[in-house]
Order: sequence, then C-alpha cells, then structure tokens
Amino acid sequence: FTTDSLSQPAKYCIFQLCLLRVYCLLFTRRTMQEFISVQLPDVKRELRRGIIECSKRGLLHSTKWLAELHHGLSDVEIDNAPPDDDHSFSECQLEGIAPSEYSDYFLAKSYYDVREYDRAAHAVRNCESSVPRFLHLYSTYMAKEKRRLDSTTDQANLNEPNQMRDLADLLATLRAAYGRSRLDGYGIYLYGVVLKALNLNQAAEQMLVNAIRLVPMLWSAYLELSPLIMEKKKLLSLQLGTHWMRHFFMAHTYLELYLNDDGLKIYEDLQTAGFSKSIYLTAQMALVYHNKRDVDKAIELFQALLENDPCRLDNVDTYSNLLFVKEMKTEMAQLAHKAVSINKYRPETCCVIGNYYSIRCDHQVAISYFQRALKLNPKYLAAWTLMGHEFMELKNTNAAIQSYRKAVEVNKRDYRAWYGLGQAYEIIKMHYYSLYYFKIAHQLRPYDSRMLVALGETYEKLDKCENAVKCYFKACDVGDIEGIAMYKLANLHEKLGDQETAVHCYLMYCADERAATDKQSLYQGFMTLANYYEKKGDYEQSAYYAYKCLDSDERRTEAKALLKTIDWKRNAEWQKKSKTNATTVANADTSSEDDMECDQLDVRVRVPFSSISDAAKGNSAPVASSTASTTTLAANVEETTATSSCSTSSSTTTTTTTTTPNTADEETAAPAAAAAAAAAGAVAVATPAAAEAAAESTATANNDGSSMDISSVSID
Repeated sequence: FTTDSLSQPAKYCIFQLCLLRVYCLLFTRRTMQEFISVQLPDVKRELRRGIIECSKRGLLHSTKWLAELHHGLSDVEIDNAPPDDDHSFSECQLEGIAPSEYSDYFLAKSYYDVREYDRAAHAVRNCESSVPRFLHLYSTYMAKEKRRLDSTTDQANLNEPNQMRDLADLLATLRAAYGRSRLDGYGIYLYGVVLKALNLNQAAEQMLVNAIRLVPMLWSAYLELSPLIMEKKKLLSLQLGTHWMRHFFMAHTYLELYLNDDGLKIYEDLQTAGFSKSIYLTAQMALVYHNKRDVDKAIELFQALLENDPCRLDNVDTYSNLLFVKEMKTEMAQLAHKAVSINKYRPETCCVIGNYYSIRCDHQVAISYFQRALKLNPKYLAAWTLMGHEFMELKNTNAAIQSYRKAVEVNKRDYRAWYGLGQAYEIIKMHYYSLYYFKIAHQLRPYDSRMLVALGETYEKLDKCENAVKCYFKACDVGDIEGIAMYKLANLHEKLGDQETAVHCYLMYCADERAATDKQSLYQGFMTLANYYEKKGDYEQSAYYAYKCLDSDERRTEAKALLKTIDWKRNAEWQKKSKTNATTVANADTSSEDDMECDQLDVRVRVPFSSISDAAKGNSAPVASSTASTTTLAANVEETTATSSCSTSSSTTTTTTTTTPNTADEETAAPAAAAAAAAAGAVAVATPAAAEAAAESTATANNDGSSMDISSVSID
C-alpha cells in the first residue's frame, strides 16, 4: 500500500484478498478448535477397537498404523474402566464370528498370517459370518495379486489387461454381494480396491467413501482413496462425515497434492491436540519439510525419529535421499549398514544401498539394487524414479524413459517422473515431447521454480521467447530454488537486444549470493556489465566489474583487454579535457583582444620626451644628422617594444608580418625598415620638420628595394 505505482483499484483488490485470507484462517482455526474438543480417552478407545477389528480381518497395514497412533497416546489413561467394560472389550475380539465357525476362522487366519492365501481362502469358503466371509474374499484377492506380482517382469506393464483378468470373477462376486446388501464396511472397502485395480476409478471412489463413512477407523480405505483425488477442490467436496480421522486423511492428501503448507498446518494442530508423541506425525512432518526443500529441518526430524525408534525402516529411503542431497557419505554408509542389519529384504533397504552406490558414482551397482527393490515390490515408486536417474547418468536415455514411464504408471502424481521424462526427451532433442512432460510436472508443482525454468528453456529452444520470458519471470516470482532463473532471463533479454532490461537482470543476479555457486554464469554477468558501462562511459563501474573477471581463467584475457581500453580512453579524455581547459583560460584572458584589433593600425609608438627634444634640436642639422637621430629613435622603439612584449608574455601574442621583396640583402633591409617605421612615428609626434626628415628617410629606404608592413601591434 505504500507503493505509488499501484492504482487504487489494485490496492482495493489486494485489500479484499487479505480479508478473504483472514476469513479462511479464522474458519480453519474454528474447525481445528472443534477437533481439539474431542476427548482423548474416547479417541484412544476407538483406536483400540479399530486395532482389534482390523487385526481380525488381516488388514495388517491399518493395524500397524492404528497401533502406532495408539502408542502415541500412552499418557491418556483408559485402563481404570469398570470390569463390565473390560469384559465387553474382551468379547469384541470375537465379535462378528459365529461360534460354529471358530475353528475354520482360526485355521484360515493362521494360514493368512504366513502368507498362504489360497489355503486361507479355502479354509473359510463355506463361512457365512461377516469376519470369516471377509477373510475369504480378501485372501482370494491377495492370492491373485501375489500371482500377478510374481509373474511380473521388469519389462512388463504393471497394468496389462491379461494380468487383470483374474479379478473379473472376484469383481462379479463382490458386485453380487453388494447388490444383496451382504457387504459391511470392510467388504465395501475391498469392493472399492478391486474397482480401482481395474481402473474403474469413479466407482471405486464412491465405494471407498461409503466404506469410510461406515468404518471411519479403516486407514487403508483412506490410503486407497487419496490417489484418486487430483485437486484440492475435489478433496474439500468429499462427504466423509465429521469423524476426527478425516483430519489425518486431509493432511496426508495435502502432501500427495504437494500442498505442503496446508498439510503442515493440520499436523501442527494435531500435535497440539495431544498427538505430539506420535511417530507417524513426526515422519509426516519430515516429509513436509522434504517437499519444501528444507533439507536441514527434515534431516533433524528424521534423526529424532530414528532415536525414538531405531529399528524403523519406513520412510528411510526419503532420509537417504536427503543425505544424498547434502553429500553426507559417512552418514549414508552408516544408514545402509544399519538397514541391512535390520532387514536386508525390505525394498527400503535396497533403495538406501542403491543411493549409497550412486553417491559413489557406481551407477551400475546402484541400478542393480534398485532392480532388486522392484522385485520385492514392483509398485515401489521411489525405486522406479531413482533407477531412471541412474540411467540418465549413464546416458542410457531409452532405459531412463522406460523407468520414468513405470513410475508414472505407479503414481501419476509423481512430478519427479514427469520431470525426468521431460529431461530425457530434451537430451534427444524432441523438444515438443519434453514441453508436454514439463507442463504436466508444472501442473503438479505450480510453485516449483525448477519446473518453470525447464519450461522456459524449452520455449527458448522452440523460439517462443515471449513464453520463455514469462516462465523465467514467474520462476523468480515464486522463489527461485536454484538461483538461475534471473540469469536465464538476463541472457534471453540480451539475445533479444533489450540491453537495459538485461543489465537490470544481471545486476539482480550478481547481487544474489547463490550466484557464487555457478562461477561461469557469474563471470559472464560481470563481463556483460563491464562492457555495458564501458559503452556508457562509466569507466569506474566498468573497471569494477572487469577486475572481478580477472579471477576467471576463461574471462581473464577479455577483462584485461577491456581494462586496457578503459585506461586508454581515460587518458584520451583527460588530455582532451586539459586542452579544453587551457583554451578556456586563454579565451578568458584575451576576451578584449578582438575589440582592440580593429584599432591597431592607428596606434603610434610613444617616444620619450627626451628623444623628441633631441629631434627638435637637430632640425637644422644636415641629412646625416637626421639619419643619426632616426637611428636613435629606432633604438628607443625597439626598447619600448621589448618592454611591452615582456609585460604581456603570459597571454599576448605579438604578430608581425614582414613582406620582403626580391632582394639579396635582407640584413640591410630589415634595419632600414625598422628605422623608417621609427622615423615615421617620431615625426608624427614631434614637429613638421622631423616629419619631413622621416619621409625622406622612408623614401630612401623604399628606393633601396625594401618595405615593411606592420599589420598589428598588441599593447597591454
């Protein structure tokens, strides 16, 4: 509002946006206050019951997640309940199982726990109660999924139609059961999972939402629903009820959408609400800072997480990526050894080892470990993306493209895979392809300057300079991560001939501390500024930037040449200035000389009175005496002239033009002419008799063939 360049309508719009932001913050705070009002003992009881229900049905990941959250509420006391409540709580462990089906259920559950899914499904094939029925259907699904993954090779498509045919029978069974209303919330969840596996996303979304409303503690349903949400508006429109579990889902989905600030705000409020000891929240906040590229804070949270739970392998691959960015080789080696000692057959462990070999530039070994991770879990997203990076390091563009495409199949919201595809096609000079993939990456990460810079470079290669300028400018506006957007913008303006804008951009780029990391670009900016100021005549600034380029081996010769040019121009300008100053002083001292020049012809030499009296006394003397007198007058004239010349030697120039006719005796003509001039002056001042004598003397001199013309005499 203090900027005068903004118009009143613009200021009004900004004010309205600020009010809207305040209203949104107040609404969010009110919503979180409603959540905070939930009683933690009730939350802990719900978690305990959810753990039992998920464990009975073999939903291991949900059970693990709920147990970790339950452990974070260890300070909340609920174990002092009356005996009746404890009795009812123990009975819920067998709720949903008919007494006549206990033996079949226990047998099937034991098979399921050791991953013998076909035997588990067969053991409870005739059961009718809800829990054994779900275990039969879920074991059937897990058996088909296991066969599909075992038959999947590295070159196969993860979603090939022939690999999905086995799910058709299961889908028909679930559809029929759902039509007869024989599916509870857990069965509807399985129905949604099968629909999603067959790429029937709209129906899957509806089924998963129904399952969440029926069973709000089923965390696996939230995880399956999250990848189907592609924008924030759709997330806010979901009808998930008012259960407190939806806040965890909202925060998780915000992270998947890379809305990191929104997710971080919810996690901070959840910690304030009483979940501060939850290791899940600590891990998620570390992921938030990882996405925000706050590497130091993310590493700090991961270190605290490993101190509290030293055997945890979840998200350890992300921690390894952070150590890779910071080039902490020792810590990466220690982490790899620790992961191998815990479980060397976990995909996360293979990923950590692959990162360790990658930082050692042993890319082929790194690829082998990423492939091992994919054999353990073909849908392991991080391994596909990192393996694509390794192929790019080996200049194997085709293999890199294949890896990135597999990563996109696993998760279409992985901007790293889309960005990698754009880079791969850029290397093989298929710029329109790279433009397409960079645009998708930018849509997923609209405030990531790296996507904008990549788009700008591609537009520049396609000669779409206006679009490139917009991309570079927006990259600077959202916060340039790598610090090169301003340099790209300056270089592009320089190519377009907009020198003033280019210089302004170079000044901003050189003032950025991050520019020191790219010495080549920095010295190019210095050299451009030095040449610009040299052309403008600002030699001080030009020399300042030129001296900075002396530290560069590539720019040193050019900088020295420019400094020599600046020195030569400075000397020439100084000499010119000195001459101008001397001429100015001379013109100031002789400003009246031009006015006097017109009167110089009428000036008569003033002779001392003693000479005049001597001339008068000798008036009656013969011509010889007159000649002698003339000689004396000439001497006096020379003396007077010399005195006048000495007094005006600093600024006055005495010019005498002497025209000598063709004669052989110049030495005789000069004294005669001087004597004639002196005699003429003396006669004019003295008496008529002296004037006659001077005239005769002048005539005699002229008869001898010499003459003298005094054009001007300057007198101070």
